[in-house]
This record gives sequence, structure tokens and C-alpha cells, in this order.
Amino acid sequence: MKPFLVGITGGSGSGKTTFINALLAQLPEGSVSLLSQDNYYKSIDQQTQDANRIENFDIPSSLDLDKFYQDVLRLRSGEDLAITEYTFNRSDVIPKTIHIPSAPVIVLEGIYALHHTALNDIIDLKVFIDAEEEHRKQRRIQRDAVERGYDQDDVLYRLSQHHQPAFEQYILPHRSKADIVIPNNHHFEKGLELLGHYLKLKAQERTK
Repeated sequence: MKPFLVGITGGSGSGKTTFINALLAQLPEGSVSLLSQDNYYKSIDQQTQDANRIENFDIPSSLDLDKFYQDVLRLRSGEDLAITEYTFNRSDVIPKTIHIPSAPVIVLEGIYALHHTALNDIIDLKVFIDAEEEHRKQRRIQRDAVERGYDQDDVLYRLSQHHQPAFEQYILPHRSKADIVIPNNHHFEKGLELLGHYLKLKAQERTK
């Protein structure tokens, strides 16, 4: 049987990474693989600039969604992947090679995990991680300023000029089309428990 594809999306700062790490920890070793869109951003010279000549990393064209789709097809056919880590334009970080094996369950994660039409058509389960704007904003400030070393003024500018408009136009519409919506303003334990149990069953089906 082909792997069971799970697409998990939500706004930047919705807590997708934290949720997915907790989800993967619940599933048996070897039963699940993760493919993140974080490693499919185009180089900075290929990014669209706004009126102030600031690169916009929040719109669909900032990512190579066609390559992401092709790599999903490879995983779905049973082929393993070796992709290069995207280091968010940090010159002090040497990118690693990430090895992603095909598995009974494959989790596809990213703000545009459900955006590519052809990919959307083959995803078996669509999950939307939902969080209010204020929570998404605070999490993104923490992540970009602390973890990625971005200037805080730059982070705040991108939040207001890039992130929120892109979220409303491109990402939020997928909430009403998702199979499961998991609120994550303060906690996600109940949604995590339900989804984890369901994916364990799917992994068992795919390994019979």
C-alpha cells in the first residue's frame, strides 16, 4: 500500500513545529517520516520584493512548491530522499544533508502544505493548526528574533506587511477545507491524542 499522506498547515507561529514534534514522539519508530517545507525556500535573490525592496518570504512564490510536490511523489513511491537544509540565509551556519526515508505515514508540514493543487489532491488527511493572531505574532517574534537571529524591527515589519496579509489571503481559506482543525492558543493535547491514535492505526494498515 502507498504511504498515508498527512498535510499539516497553519499560519506562521501557530505552533506547527511543536505540535508535530509531539506527534512524531507518539508514533512507533520507523512508522512515520516528516517532510518540511522549511527546506524548500528559494534563495534570497529569487525572492519577490515589496515596495520597500524587502524580500517577502510569506507568499507562495517564496517556496519551490513544485519541487516539494515532486519529492512527495518520490516518497509516496517508496523512494528515500536526501535534501539540503535551508539555513534561513545565515552565513554562519553550514547546511546539512537531511535524509528522509519513505514510511507508512508521511507528514507534510508547512504554511503552504495544502496550497499546491496537485499535492492537495493526493493528501489523505488535511490538518489545520489554528491559533489567534496575537499568539501567532508572539511565537513568530520569539522564533525569528531568537532562534534565527533576525533583527526585531525587521521581524515586526514582516509581520504586519507580509505575514498577516499572506495568512488571510492564502492560508486561512484552508481551515474550512481541512479534515481536522486543532486549536492551539494555549494547548493541543486533546487534538494530539486523537490524531496520534488515528495515525498509529493507519501505520499498522500500511505495514500489513
